[in-house]
Amino acid sequence: MVYDFFFRHVLSRLDPERAHHLAFDVIRSIPRSGFASLVRRYTAPDASLAVRALGLEFESPFGVAAGFDKDGRAIVGLGLLGFGHVEVGTLTAKAQPGNEKPRLFRLVPDRAVINRMGFNNGGAASAALRIAQTTSAPWRPIVGINIGKSRVVDVADAIDDYRSSARALAPVADYLVVNVSSPNTPGLRGLQELDKLAPLLAAVREEAGSVPLLVKIAPDLSDDEVRRISELAVSLGLDGIIATNTTISRDGLQTDPSIVEAAGAGGLSGPPVAARALEVLKLVRAVVPAELCVISVGGVETASDVVERLAAGATLVQGYTAFLYRGPFWAREINRGLLRIGWRQGAPRAR
Repeated sequence: MVYDFFFRHVLSRLDPERAHHLAFDVIRSIPRSGFASLVRRYTAPDASLAVRALGLEFESPFGVAAGFDKDGRAIVGLGLLGFGHVEVGTLTAKAQPGNEKPRLFRLVPDRAVINRMGFNNGGAASAALRIAQTTSAPWRPIVGINIGKSRVVDVADAIDDYRSSARALAPVADYLVVNVSSPNTPGLRGLQELDKLAPLLAAVREEAGSVPLLVKIAPDLSDDEVRRISELAVSLGLDGIIATNTTISRDGLQTDPSIVEAAGAGGLSGPPVAARALEVLKLVRAVVPAELCVISVGGVETASDVVERLAAGATLVQGYTAFLYRGPFWAREINRGLLRIGWRQGAPRAR
């Protein structure tokens, strides 16, 4: 209730990107605030929620998706808030400012967001140094690192670009993710075509070494494309698939069409993506073996949503957009909800 009032009367009046930076700075400061232990006692997931996946121990099946912490600056703070893992990025080999502002838009009636950030980040090498400094930090969650193509690099040279990022970041990552599904970098989604994707994933697999490697796919793929990429991931020996990224669709929105049109191009996230994200999850799980890690993301808001994804075959679940609408203790709310529902790893999945 308090955060809802604060959002409606304060944050919603601010430019969305500015509001994000203000909230981000607060989260980033938690480990140095003197209140870290107190926050941890309030937000720590119950031990019964622990999940074993990718050869790693996650405190909770629920983590924060790539896009929130683009440069690995708030890893420990996010862990203190109760997220079982933090996926940093998307990071690129070359530092880049991203697209012109404004580039982040709220669709409040849909509790959704349109973004065309454009992989704004300080570069893989810089982030690697920063993330390395968190390795021994108390309360550090599992850290995934999401990598994408540098905007100035031609699609024809994408493999070497991804190799460079993987080489810099694999030593500090608990797992790596190849992002070929953002709609905000020209030509990127074309890398999901099998003839381009196969050599790209094989090259990054080589650079990643023993670090678990996953690929993140778009919700706008056809069902057949989802199946074929899933089969490819298995054949290449990848460790997992993340389904899904944001969508370019604008179907079924409650927000005034003039507001949606004014926001323009970009990826839509939040509840409008939920149904397709669940469909893609089921398609992937029907193809891949039970031991392959499948991370579901897209439109997750409540503990019941998380349980629905887990029951449908997700190994882990991520969220981001609802963080903006539900406030800093969203992960705690999810984890407490999972505990009330009585969820445990290994519970029967839906058929």
